[in-house]
Amino acid sequence: MDSANAIESAKDQAGSRIVRAACPHDCPDTCAMRVTVQGGRVVKVQGDPEHPTTHGALCQKVSRYAERTYHPERVLRPRKRIGPKGSGRFVEVSWDEALDDIAARLRAIAARDPQAIVPYSYAGTMGLVQGESMAARFFHRLGASLLDRTICASAGSEALAATYGGKVGMHVEHFAESRLILIWGSNSIASNLHFWSIAQEAKRRGAKLVCIDPRRSETADKCHQHLQLLPGTDGALALGLMHELIRHDGLDHDYIERHTEGWPALRERALQWPPERVAAVCGLTADEVRALARDYALTRPAAIRLNYGMQRVRGGGNAVRLIAVLPCLVGAWRHRAGGLLLSSSGWFPVQRAALQRPDLLAGRRPRTINMSTIGDDLLQGPSPSFGPRIEALVVYNSNPVAVAPESPKVVRGFSREDLFTVVLEHFMTDTADYADYVLPATTQLEHLDVHTSYGHTYALINEPAIAPLGEARPNTEIFRQLAARMGFDEPCFADSDEALARQAFAREDVDFAQLREAGWVKLALPQAPFAEGGFPTPSGRCRIDAPGFGVPDYVPNHEGPESAPELVARYPLAMISPPARNFLNSTFVNVKSLRDIEGQPLLEIHPHDAAARGIGEGEMVRVYNDRGEYRCVARVTERARPGVVNGLGIWWRKLGPDGTNVNEVTHQRLTDIGRAPCFYDVRVEVSRVAG
Repeated sequence: MDSANAIESAKDQAGSRIVRAACPHDCPDTCAMRVTVQGGRVVKVQGDPEHPTTHGALCQKVSRYAERTYHPERVLRPRKRIGPKGSGRFVEVSWDEALDDIAARLRAIAARDPQAIVPYSYAGTMGLVQGESMAARFFHRLGASLLDRTICASAGSEALAATYGGKVGMHVEHFAESRLILIWGSNSIASNLHFWSIAQEAKRRGAKLVCIDPRRSETADKCHQHLQLLPGTDGALALGLMHELIRHDGLDHDYIERHTEGWPALRERALQWPPERVAAVCGLTADEVRALARDYALTRPAAIRLNYGMQRVRGGGNAVRLIAVLPCLVGAWRHRAGGLLLSSSGWFPVQRAALQRPDLLAGRRPRTINMSTIGDDLLQGPSPSFGPRIEALVVYNSNPVAVAPESPKVVRGFSREDLFTVVLEHFMTDTADYADYVLPATTQLEHLDVHTSYGHTYALINEPAIAPLGEARPNTEIFRQLAARMGFDEPCFADSDEALARQAFAREDVDFAQLREAGWVKLALPQAPFAEGGFPTPSGRCRIDAPGFGVPDYVPNHEGPESAPELVARYPLAMISPPARNFLNSTFVNVKSLRDIEGQPLLEIHPHDAAARGIGEGEMVRVYNDRGEYRCVARVTERARPGVVNGLGIWWRKLGPDGTNVNEVTHQRLTDIGRAPCFYDVRVEVSRVAG
C-alpha cells in the first residue's frame, strides 16, 4: 500500500483528517463516504457531499459504521473451537498456530481431492480487492470446487443479460427527469435510499410514482399508487400490460422493428393475457391493469426501477425478461429519462481475469457447488454425479447459517464433526459458532479497496482510515499467508492490495491516480445508451426470443395454487421475507442501536388473517410448514395483503426467540433462470403461541 495514502504519521494523529471511503455493502447506492479520524480513531462517517448520487447522505445503518468497527464484540484475535459445533466455545490462539493448522488440514484434504474443499462467500463486502481477488487466486491454484454465487441476484442478472446482452440500464440520475416511474419489486426508502431521493425530485416536478409490490412498504406509502399483487405474479402483470399496449396501439412500431428481435412470438403470447385473466392471477382488478398500461403508453418519458425482490420466486427470471422488454415496446429508451434500471454493474470494465486468475486452474475443471443448496450439498455423500463429499468449507464475506435457505439442513450440515470449517469474520455470527477456526478480518475502515456499483455508474475507492484493530487482517493478507504455507510460489500471490486495486480497471477506463485523488470517477457512457438500439448483444438488438431461453412466459410459483394446490390447502398463507429496514441481510443485526430500533423479529399479518387465527397485535406466533418452524411477534397490519404474510429478516438465529429465523421455513428449490433461491415462493401456516 502506498504509504502516502495509508495511515498518516504520528504528527497528524493529534489533529483530524478526512479519508475518502466507499460503502462496501450489498446495496445499489454504493455511497462515497468521508471518514473523519482524530487521534487515530474514527469519530464520524458521513456521505461525500460532492458525489453526485450520495449527496452527503448515508442510510441510518452505514452512518453508524464506526459503532460497528469499534463494537466491543469484535473478533480481534484468531479463535480455535474447543466445544461442540454451534456452542460458540473457543479459545484465542496465535496467527501462526491457526494458519499452520489450517494449511496442514487443507493440504491433507487436497491430496485426496481438492474439490472436497469449498469456498463460500458473497457480498459481505462488494469490494473488488477484499472480495474475489486474492481469495479466488488461492482457490483456483488449489483446484477447489467452484462456487456458484446465486443467493441474491443471479435470476434477475442472467435474465437481464439474456435480454439486453449485459447488466446495463439507465443512469440513475436521469430518473429525476422522468414523468412516470414504476418502482417494481423495491422498497426504495429502505434499500435504495438515494434513488428514492431522485424519485422524489421527479415527483416534485410532476412525475407519477407507482409502486408494484406484494407488501405495502414505506415506499408504497409515499407513491401515488400501489399495486399490491400476489408474490410471483409479476410476469403475468407484464404480459397484461403488453396485451393492452397491443390492443390500444400504444407501441412504438419503429423502435420494435429496428431494435428488437423475437417480438412476433411474444406478441401472440401477450394477446392471451387480457386484464381479467391478469387480475385473477395477480390479485388485482382488471381496471388497475388497464390504467397502468394506459399511463405507461401515454406518458413520456417513462422509467422502470426494477429491483431484485421480485425475482426470488420460481418464475423470477422470466418475469425480469418480460419487464425488460416493456421499455422497448413503447420506445422509452429514446429518452435519457426513459428505460429501465435493474443493474448497472455490466457497464464497469472490470478486469476480473487479472484479479482472480482462473488460469491458475491450469486446465483443471472442478465441479461447481451452488451456494443456495449448501444445506443439501453438505449432507450429500460422494457419488459419480456429485463428486467427493465436502470435507472443508472456507467462509468469508457471508453468514450462510443465517442467510441460506432451509436452515434446518444448513445447520445439520455445519454441525458435521468431520467437516473442517474456517470462517473469516468481524463477529461471532451464527456461522462462526460452527467454525473450527475464526480468523479476524478487517472492516472497511481498516483496509484498501475499489468498488463498482449496480445502482449508478461511478467507480469508487476506499482508503484505509485507521490501522487494523487488534490483530485483524484484510482478507487478502489472510489468503496470501495461507498460499505461502501451502507452497504456492507464483508471483501473483505477492501482489499487494494496491497492486490488486490497480489491476481492477484498465487505465484507459478508470485512471487509478484520478480515482485516488477524487475518490470516485464517472464512467464515460452515453446519456441515453439505447436511444438508437446498440444493446450489447451480438445483433445490437434487445433479444426477446433469447438463444437458449425461448420466448419469455409467466411461470407460476413452486408453492402456488397452480403448481401445488394440495400444499396450498394445508398451508394457506404465502410468505415473503423482505429485509428489516435497519439491517442489511444479516449485517448490522448485532449493532445494538439498530437492533433496538428494529425491536424483535416480526411477522406482518393482515387483520383478516389474524382474526381468523385468533392472533392479536404483539402476540407470539408460530410460523411453520413441513420444513420447520420459527417463532416471532405478530404485527397485525395492512402492510400485508390478505393471504400473504411478511416475515421481516434476516435476524441472526441466536438472537431469535427460539434460536431460529425466517429461513427455517424457506426451501432450496431454484428459479427458472440463474439457479437462484426462491425466498419469496413459500407457503406457511401461522398459529398463536399459547401464553
